[in-house]
Amino acid sequence: MSKQYEAAGVSLEAGYESVRRIKKHVEKTNVKGVMGNIGSFGGMFDLSILGYKEPVLVSGTDGVGTKLKIAFLADKHDTIGQDVVAMCVNDVLAQGAKPLFFLDYVAVGKNYPEKIEAIVKGVADGCVLADCALIGGETAEMPDMYEGGEYDVAGFTVGVVEKSKMIDGSKTKAGDVVIGLASSGVHSNGFSLVRKLIFKDHNLDLNEKYTLSRPLGEALLEPTRIYVRPVCKVLEEVDVHGVAHITGGGFYENMPRCLQKGLGIKINKGTWEIPEIFTFLQELGNVDEKDMYNVFNMGIGMILVVDEKDVAKTIDILKANGEKPCIIGEVTDQEGVVIE
Repeated sequence: MSKQYEAAGVSLEAGYESVRRIKKHVEKTNVKGVMGNIGSFGGMFDLSILGYKEPVLVSGTDGVGTKLKIAFLADKHDTIGQDVVAMCVNDVLAQGAKPLFFLDYVAVGKNYPEKIEAIVKGVADGCVLADCALIGGETAEMPDMYEGGEYDVAGFTVGVVEKSKMIDGSKTKAGDVVIGLASSGVHSNGFSLVRKLIFKDHNLDLNEKYTLSRPLGEALLEPTRIYVRPVCKVLEEVDVHGVAHITGGGFYENMPRCLQKGLGIKINKGTWEIPEIFTFLQELGNVDEKDMYNVFNMGIGMILVVDEKDVAKTIDILKANGEKPCIIGEVTDQEGVVIE
């Protein structure tokens, strides 16, 4: 132990204890291709044993944003890790790639091993849901950068797709059908507006239900859904034309990203169930409906764009894998997103 380093605010012993605590969570994420053990200087993965002819690697990195502030206030840290995994793996999935492995980065003001364990447990839980391995990461104790009880978390993933099966929107065409996959709530975007509404404007209590069916804090911390398993099942059997992960920017920003230039999407309101948390937030702040769809996912966490002839098969596969898909719209020959 370095007494001088500890006097400066960094505990090496706490760091060692954190590593001991997280090993069991990391081990449960092992998948075919993982090489080496936690503690190596670099995470290793053997791509050659997976049998791809022309493998294309697709990478993604993201964080959780100011949703972390809700976790701090609620003192709940075991789901934030799933959020950061979801934000990364759902993105690479939108290109048709199956996530292979994940690395996390946790920066803390003070290292509390039990809190680090809770965060990494959430990461490992997310990796299990995404069928990818947690092969490495970093925990940095940074006094004076963060308040003692606060932290930041970010992640990085790499996925693989056969070159001939990449999804880049080039097959999309007017008349294609848009299938929506339900979100679990706010996911991990729009929390700057959420916090303004509930704290600055109304000073609400996270422990109260108000008009919700459960406490506000619980509803807001519901982890982001991971769509890897059901969508990969669809990709095995259906020629999917486009996939969009609905994150920051809501419908208007994300949906056009999976289309060819010159195309747009018409969305039919009322074709899916909007989670109660969005109605609550809209009424709380008297937020314009267009702003809601421009900031939040409004109950649709991902869309698949398929040919009309493949709709029934796609929906059957999704339902068989635990999803509640809805036909929410169609591709048009007019750019942009129209919500009717």
